[in-house]
Amino acid sequence: MPSPRPAEVGDLKVETTQLQFSTQGFCDVVDLTDKVDRALADSGMMHGVVTLFVPGATAGLTTLEYEPGCVQDLKEAFERLAPKDGPYAHNQRWGDGNGFSHIRAALLGPSFQVPFAGGKLLLGTWQHLVLVDFDNRSRQREVVLQFLGR
Repeated sequence: MPSPRPAEVGDLKVETTQLQFSTQGFCDVVDLTDKVDRALADSGMMHGVVTLFVPGATAGLTTLEYEPGCVQDLKEAFERLAPKDGPYAHNQRWGDGNGFSHIRAALLGPSFQVPFAGGKLLLGTWQHLVLVDFDNRSRQREVVLQFLGR
């Protein structure tokens, strides 16, 4: 895939890049923060907003205090909301056993935005950017980053 080139929108720059991750599935939580920080630095932008988006119907994105207790709490919350062994029409139709992963991903959502200023993401002290892979198998995941700014 050729390296994306920045596009100009008025006096704003738009730059799109992708991050690649190997995940384990089953509510695997991956910290994206350092890689998004590096992509921001590479963009050369100082002020603006970054949109994070995960293609696919069995993963989602959010922010979280990335520490073992909070990660475990998130996993347990999703198990209560959409249990792995629940009855899902998707499983009956397709037989792939990942109906729970689609529901969990829909509840979390595939994208969000984070502002940045002074070349830094404007995150809270303990706030990290995370990908959650809900599928019932290991996957190669992509997260699309689109920076808009100066």
